[in-house]
Amino acid sequence: MIDVVVTFVGVILYIAATIVLFKQLPLHSGEKNKYKPLALGLIAALFHADLLARHVFTENGLQMGITHVASLATWFVATLLLIAAFRKPVESLGILILPLAAITLLGEYLMPVDHLVSSADHKGLGVHIVLSILAYSLLGLAAVQAILTAIQERHLHNRQPGGLIRTLPPMETMETLLIQMITIGFALQTTSLASGFIYLDDMFAQKLVHKTTLSLSAWFVFAILLLGRWRYGWRGRTVIRWTITGFFTLLLAYFGSKYVLEVILER
Repeated sequence: MIDVVVTFVGVILYIAATIVLFKQLPLHSGEKNKYKPLALGLIAALFHADLLARHVFTENGLQMGITHVASLATWFVATLLLIAAFRKPVESLGILILPLAAITLLGEYLMPVDHLVSSADHKGLGVHIVLSILAYSLLGLAAVQAILTAIQERHLHNRQPGGLIRTLPPMETMETLLIQMITIGFALQTTSLASGFIYLDDMFAQKLVHKTTLSLSAWFVFAILLLGRWRYGWRGRTVIRWTITGFFTLLLAYFGSKYVLEVILER
């Protein structure tokens, strides 16, 4: 019974926070106060965290089924966004991120997929998994930021800076925030890959070869992007395209392989 209450209260609060954020857009009149939706979102994240603590971090190890991992990843993204929004002008991203967190929270409860990773059998694997999810979360947030930056750039090019675009910071600020997210996410991904090679017996085993190959490909994409930014001053659409390409590759590496193994092949 407690799971039902926690899930649906969390979902309702995420939706409420999204609605309040949407009403903050310039096309709506009324008082603008970003702290109200951020507070609602953080309370929702606490309910979300409670469900994760009982369903993912179990006494026997980590429950890493695809719906549990999706829920954990979006919780990380939503929480990072909500905390960052108190100091940086990124609260508009919540209109996209918070509904996604609500969907995965509901999915974790309604459609759980079992895949227990025993902490006894895989020493140190928990560290690798948490680092991986942190990296996915930050780079996923960067991908959303890149999409919004692309929309903003197109609207400004067409001289139509209305709606959501008017709530966003200047293009230069948006791009700076994007590079900061990618830099931290890249550092976490590097640490995650290194921990995988340390704690896993064989990163290129049959079950892991596709995931490892795609993860390394994504790492090279982000490495080239950061090098291009530092060495050649890449900006605008170039940065956006490389960001989306890198994250899509990373998405295939983890969720693509998990979907095939756990859902299609039912392993």
